[in-house]
Amino acid sequence: MTTEDFIIELFCRVDDQMGVVPKHSQASIYPSEGVTLAFLFALKGVGNRAFYRWLVRDCRHLFPHLPDRTRLFRLFNTHRPWTDGFMAGHSLIGLADSYGIELIHPRREGRTEE
Repeated sequence: MTTEDFIIELFCRVDDQMGVVPKHSQASIYPSEGVTLAFLFALKGVGNRAFYRWLVRDCRHLFPHLPDRTRLFRLFNTHRPWTDGFMAGHSLIGLADSYGIELIHPRREGRTEE
């Protein structure tokens, strides 16, 4: 699966889940596009400038009405409640997984007193 296919699939899933959310009259992108870009930013794991450079260089044809960098990241803040709606709920496995497992390397086993 190419990066472009992944972005298109992600956008389709986000757009289907969000349903009909109206676009603000002064906005350049739809809310589902903003949420998709916020997910991509979280998945990419780089800084603001590096993410925006990558977005303009590689994905400009997918988001032709992309706002300026500062406006895009302000948009991420306003779309945060919609983005949070896609997050998984709390679960026992998630809680148990958040604690590290203390392991002693087999070579060190028995050398330290605990």
